[in-house]
Amino acid sequence: MEHAGKLAVVAVGGNALIRDKHHESIPDQSREAALTVHHIADMIAAGWNVVITHGTGPQVGFILRRSELALEEIPPVPMDYADADLQGGIGYMFLKALYNEFRTQKLDRKAVAVITQTLVDPHDPAFADPSKPIGSHMDEQTAHRLASRQGWVVKEDAGRGWRRVVPSPLPKTIVELAAIKTLARAGFVVIACGGGGIPVIESEEGGLTGVEAVIDKDLASSLLARGIGADLLMVSTGVEKVAINFNRPNQQWLDRMTLADAKRHLADNQFDKGSMGPKIQAVIEFLEGGGRMGLITDPPNIGRALAGKTGTFIVRDGTSPSTVQH
Repeated sequence: MEHAGKLAVVAVGGNALIRDKHHESIPDQSREAALTVHHIADMIAAGWNVVITHGTGPQVGFILRRSELALEEIPPVPMDYADADLQGGIGYMFLKALYNEFRTQKLDRKAVAVITQTLVDPHDPAFADPSKPIGSHMDEQTAHRLASRQGWVVKEDAGRGWRRVVPSPLPKTIVELAAIKTLARAGFVVIACGGGGIPVIESEEGGLTGVEAVIDKDLASSLLARGIGADLLMVSTGVEKVAINFNRPNQQWLDRMTLADAKRHLADNQFDKGSMGPKIQAVIEFLEGGGRMGLITDPPNIGRALAGKTGTFIVRDGTSPSTVQH
């Protein structure tokens, strides 16, 4: 039986769980998860069905650093296993926070975390040119020694030292899509696609194998949102609204963009490729795939944004952002 209410995918960045370099511990991240969930719960209380996705960028770095420090004693942690580990760990943070929030607000809702695999193309050009830095910075000698020993690709990272790099292929299919859709439509709050999903490739016989790669969380969230027929893709980030000419004297905050506006601004390099760019691209793909509306804002303003009072709405044509409430 379906649960009445519109369906939204809310994409939360992994950096949202780390306030600053002095608050990186797991208890610190749990407290930040609780704050984020408090704002999402207001959305759920208003009648939305919600799937929460989350990044794992900083946390993957922590796991791999621990693995590097222990290389003399135990085998290294594979990337796909690290992704699965974090889907469980961060999923637990969100599950606990949602349980407590539902209890406080007296909401009759339940949450579930789904370990999610994302299929990628083994022939994706990203595999021929790994470019996504992961793990810790190293001096050149250490980097080449570990690369030789572990089969890594290492590159110099903008004058800050050397780092391991892995491919970042495009997501093609969310393997657990049907389960996520069924749970969300039944009224469960689903945590899924952590870190963009665990990257897997399919053999000629149809079996799945994990690969050493990183999938962009926002692009995977967009693919998921299209697949489950979401009404809204909300990308939670560190700013209240999107801006063009960011950090320039003529900076302009945007309340609303059409799909055409978003594509034009992206083509004009208005959005940094390492931060806002993928978020805009994710919303563009969602709208082009039949999605109704995208929204970009920060967690404390989720409620106000849904009421049309802040945030940046991205729509296909002349749709009014205020219709997101109804």
